[in-house]
Amino acid sequence: MPSDRPTPRRLSRKATGGDRVFEIGARAVGATVLVITGGIGAFLAWQSVPTLSRYGWGFFTESAWQPEADVLGIGAVLVGTVSIAGVAMFFAFPLALLTALYISEYAPAGVRPTLVSLVDLMAAVPSIIYGMWGYFLVMPHAAAFSLWLHQHLGWIPLFSVEADPNAAVWDQTRYIGSAFCAGIAVAMMVLPMSCAVMRQVFSQTPPGEKEAALALGATRWGMIRSVVLPFGRGGIIGGTMLGLGRALGETIAVLLIISPDFVVKPRILEVGTNSVSALIAGRFGDASAAQLSALLTAGFVLFLITLVVNTLAAVIVSRSRSGAGTDA
Repeated sequence: MPSDRPTPRRLSRKATGGDRVFEIGARAVGATVLVITGGIGAFLAWQSVPTLSRYGWGFFTESAWQPEADVLGIGAVLVGTVSIAGVAMFFAFPLALLTALYISEYAPAGVRPTLVSLVDLMAAVPSIIYGMWGYFLVMPHAAAFSLWLHQHLGWIPLFSVEADPNAAVWDQTRYIGSAFCAGIAVAMMVLPMSCAVMRQVFSQTPPGEKEAALALGATRWGMIRSVVLPFGRGGIIGGTMLGLGRALGETIAVLLIISPDFVVKPRILEVGTNSVSALIAGRFGDASAAQLSALLTAGFVLFLITLVVNTLAAVIVSRSRSGAGTDA
């Protein structure tokens, strides 16, 4: 006699219908991005073979760039790249953090969407606009501030300049076109990206924990310090590193502001510096075959640096508590 007991229905985890189409499409897009990124890296690596075979590891330590003398190296531009990015993050990090905290915790609800749109709009401004802003508006004032730093902190090698800071007529040309001036312009370019990541992470803070801190008598700042900031630590680090990756590769704004120089020096206030991206943009048009290979090698180094920085940022955000519901 057949049993009347119902049999459980088998459940399948395989996507069907529209879900299956979406899954295949998403995987195809992700695989395409990986293939394109890998193809760019493979192309740059292949183009770097002639340069590395000719100059060896000395290409990374040589500071001069003299194609006519067959002397090429990126030691100076690597130092300049790091200097400009360091100055940019010095200004961008506190601004991005404070802006994200204000928008997420202090701004009125009616004003918050407008502030978010304004910050996002900053990311849409072309690089050349920031470069012109930095050259015509920021640089004269940055030069005066550089002189002040040289007068009061010149005993620190970072703020020293080969000029007399107490001269009757100060030489302004010694304080323009520097890594400091370029870094200020780049800071405004990386601020929206870092701020967006931090703000998104702060918005994921559990409301219950915030209300519990306030219920225990904490002030608004006390709640932020004890709940929001610890929860968003991963987002703060990740957003900063993503901004650093952008700062390392910025080109046009840096090229407009700096006075190109191929000297390894830690003096960020002094005229003359260079970066990998500015070197490529400035020398690409009239480069010979050998010089073009060297420029592509420099681009390959910059590609690896930014890839590592951005990957570390994504890993930090995804592994943090705040990154559980946040896509970096």
